[in-house]
Amino acid sequence: MMGSVVALDTLFHRRQVWKGQPQGLPPSQQPTGHAALDQALPTGGWPEAALSEILLAAEGVGELQLIWPTLARLSAAGERIVLVAPPHIPYPAAWQAAGVELDQMSIVRAAGRDALWAAEQCLRSGSCGAVLCWPQQADDRALRRLQVAAETGQTLAIAYRSQREGFNPSPAALRLALDANPAQLRVLKCRGGLAPTRPIPLPWH
Repeated sequence: MMGSVVALDTLFHRRQVWKGQPQGLPPSQQPTGHAALDQALPTGGWPEAALSEILLAAEGVGELQLIWPTLARLSAAGERIVLVAPPHIPYPAAWQAAGVELDQMSIVRAAGRDALWAAEQCLRSGSCGAVLCWPQQADDRALRRLQVAAETGQTLAIAYRSQREGFNPSPAALRLALDANPAQLRVLKCRGGLAPTRPIPLPWH
């Protein structure tokens, strides 16, 4: 006669079956400053000491508004903010109005592989709170180097790229897509959990 089937809950209660506990990531110390996004991310903020990719449908869809609260908080704490190869010269009044301390900002002018090298060196140095870059020639290997550099320097890394790159794999811990029409944010990939299926309306629209 076959043994009787016992409900798993009963076995767990009797401690006859070992039940593993999921190993969640600790809460992020780098909140994005946007409540809906923080709530959607597994750690409640940007992945720490890691690369985050922001894929843009076009320029000017809110890529700066997305990161300004974080940069304002970091610069107010005396952390250095480095922009590597931005497509346009930052408008100081807008950054200042967003709460970013301008004296904590540095801009590196470079192109192509030089921009990737500069971003990697800034990340590895461990002397920056955040490094933002706009790489034009970044394959999987180059992005992996940025990810490793962010881990080494314990620095927040943000890479802005076109949504066309979303079809290619990426080593980034977080991958976001900023859409223009409708104006929304989509989480494509997030370390430590499943990406939410619903898009997030952009709070600044």
